[in-house]
Amino acid sequence: MNLSHRVSSRLKTMTKLNVSSHDGKRSSAVASVIMPPCSRPVRRAVIYIVAISISIFVLYRSVDSLDVVPASSSSSSIFSRIFPSYDSFQSLELEEPKLEDVLRRAATRDNTVILTTLNEAWAAPGSVIDLFFESFRIGEGTSMLLNHLVIIALDAKAYSRCREIHKHCFSLETEGVDFSGREAYFMTRSYLKMMWRRIDFLRSVLELGYNFVFTDADVMWFRNPFTRFYRYADFQIACDHYLGRSNDLENRPNGGFSFVRSNNRTILFYKYWYASRIRYSGYHDQDVLNFIKREPFVFRIGLRIRFLNTAYFGGLCEPSKDMNLVRTMHANCCFGMDSKLHDLRIMLQDWRDFMALPLHLKQESGFSWKVPQNCSLDSLRRYDESMYEEESETPGESQE
Repeated sequence: MNLSHRVSSRLKTMTKLNVSSHDGKRSSAVASVIMPPCSRPVRRAVIYIVAISISIFVLYRSVDSLDVVPASSSSSSIFSRIFPSYDSFQSLELEEPKLEDVLRRAATRDNTVILTTLNEAWAAPGSVIDLFFESFRIGEGTSMLLNHLVIIALDAKAYSRCREIHKHCFSLETEGVDFSGREAYFMTRSYLKMMWRRIDFLRSVLELGYNFVFTDADVMWFRNPFTRFYRYADFQIACDHYLGRSNDLENRPNGGFSFVRSNNRTILFYKYWYASRIRYSGYHDQDVLNFIKREPFVFRIGLRIRFLNTAYFGGLCEPSKDMNLVRTMHANCCFGMDSKLHDLRIMLQDWRDFMALPLHLKQESGFSWKVPQNCSLDSLRRYDESMYEEESETPGESQE
């Protein structure tokens, strides 16, 4: 009885152990199905999701904290709070380009640029700068030259207008001098300062290694002028009156159009020219050039000067007679903005009428300019005396 009882109880115990062992294996198998081992890609995905979640949370908290910022704060402050480096990046973007960068972008392969200066009076819509651009567009082979034009803005409004209409602009505001506002009338103090600031600036362009064609904005470009420049001259300049020989120092130069090659001779010459304003106080750059062109210093440095023929580089002082030859026409010998704009518009229309002629009629050379009309040498002698007395320097005073 006892023996059978013991055997029976041992059999029950073994049965329970087998059952529990079987149940343990089955639960382990189920667990392995429900919770598989965590692989590397899964762990990476989890970490990535957690990182994004934290970033979103931080961003949300930052934006939420902006409720205390005054309404007048700009949207840029949001970015500067979240990204501290934003302010320095923004200031870098708004910084005006350096002169060397502007020149490099505009230069031809041989480091030549076309330069003009602009102030508020000439920058206004419908004013001189618009007619200047129009001449490039309607000229023969001149439109692509705009790619090499740099506009030197002498005041903030001129710079702003330049940025609207052109891609190569440089701001040359001078401390203590305001070139904006009304027109700088011929031989007034503002006019003289503007002319001498230009000479000093052109010297800096030469020192950077760039050749330049300087052109006033009231010079109309009808054909590419480069084919008519002298190959070996250092300094070439247009004339109010041309006497027939390019090396004749008696020619009357006009500083509104010149071609200058960058070398030691021209750099020294421009420094000497600018310094000479003190000796010849009250004169503008063109007059001083006439004084110094014969001085020993110019011969000593070996500067090679050539004067450009008005047959190709004409002006209202002495118009080019053959429109088949003309390269540029300058609205010189003209006083007053209204007179200048009037004659420039007629000049552009004369060119359009000439270009519309059949080839055989063009070659007959019977077509001539209808200008000057409102512009003349006499107009220069009738400028406003009261304005001259108000703005001009007293005799002997330096143009510093």
